[in-house]
Amino acid sequence: MGVRKLCAATGLGTVLGMTDDQDLRVRGADWMRGTRRPAVQDAILEIAGEVFATKGANASMGDIAAAVGCSRATLYRYFDGRRQLQLAYVERVARRIGAVVAETVSDRPEPADRLTESIIVALTEVRRDPALAAWFTAAGAGVAGELALSSEFIETVATAFLGTGGEDGGEAARWVVRVIVSLLAVPEGSPERERAVIARFVTPTVLGFTETRS
Repeated sequence: MGVRKLCAATGLGTVLGMTDDQDLRVRGADWMRGTRRPAVQDAILEIAGEVFATKGANASMGDIAAAVGCSRATLYRYFDGRRQLQLAYVERVARRIGAVVAETVSDRPEPADRLTESIIVALTEVRRDPALAAWFTAAGAGVAGELALSSEFIETVATAFLGTGGEDGGEAARWVVRVIVSLLAVPEGSPERERAVIARFVTPTVLGFTETRS
């Protein structure tokens, strides 16, 4: 699965002169040689997502290395450890979801409406992705919550959801992220009920904080 899917998804097979009929696993991790480090890391994260979808957030480096088609030692050359790989994956996802959120709410002028919809869109994007949904089981929610409070993730949320960055935006974003993680781990009944709870209890609190500090 790993190397073949990686080459198909990223175009590395074309770059390396491989055809679909070749047994890419025979080459093992040879495709990594001569390929730019960021491209290799991004490709590894793409496959890691598939592993997370089946094994959850606590998938081991051995699990991921096997899916990629390389040794654990080779994987450690690109990520110092499981936590760094997990963090890189979360931040990669944050950028993608942040872009979806920003595009979806761009035509909503009212701050309250925009923030409520931003949270709803983020919840929807996570739930529809098996790799992400697996992070928010009872076993994985703690790890997901800890990683989601990383600095880059918070900055992404602050900018995409609140339209502001910096220290104040970061504090508000941390609250928003905690709410999102909680709702993913313990959903609030129906989508209508969830939206109502966010609009009534979360949005006013966050906007009140940002307005007070501005």
